[in-house]
Amino acid sequence: MSQPEPLVPGEYYHIYNRGNNRENLFRQERNYDYFMRLYAQYITPVAFTYAFCLLRNHFHLLVQILELEDLRRARAFATIDDAQDYVSLQFANLFSTYTKAINKAYGRSGNLFMRPFKRKRVGSDRYFQQLILYIHHNPQTHGLVTDFRAWPYSSYGILTSERKTVVRRAEVLTWFDGLQPFIVAHQIPANEGAMRDLLFDEVED
Repeated sequence: MSQPEPLVPGEYYHIYNRGNNRENLFRQERNYDYFMRLYAQYITPVAFTYAFCLLRNHFHLLVQILELEDLRRARAFATIDDAQDYVSLQFANLFSTYTKAINKAYGRSGNLFMRPFKRKRVGSDRYFQQLILYIHHNPQTHGLVTDFRAWPYSSYGILTSERKTVVRRAEVLTWFDGLQPFIVAHQIPANEGAMRDLLFDEVED
């Protein structure tokens, strides 16, 4: 198995993970809420979040790893490799802590998440909007709802409201030139063909 792409400070990534053997990650509403509380605890200190969507057996994120100088404010790193390892460890801690809680709550054992989690660097500004559209449309794409806007576990509803959030609302809306253009843009699904290098092979729901 090839080594996963490092999470380089300052870079943007599309991050994806799913349940082992297509197992559901989220069984009840409280599971989604608990995952996001852990996410704020482990990931917010090391990355900015621009979009997310949690589905039953997988999730998508669009994040930017903090700059090296910002990471060093929390912990002294001798090298950039140490900083990258620390960011990866934060994701591992998120998955491990959530798995332990699910195992205890539902009487299961073993790994819940696929290892390693998938990540692809987003190296071009032209794909940011399309990737956000793709992430938000995912529940409808997988047939979980007939209208993606009705899915409560994505950043779409948060970005169109004033709710407190870890998502960088102001920056995202600026990419779309404001709230109304953001809403209008979501009326058309993302161009997946143009983003082929940023997407993953997903499990079927």
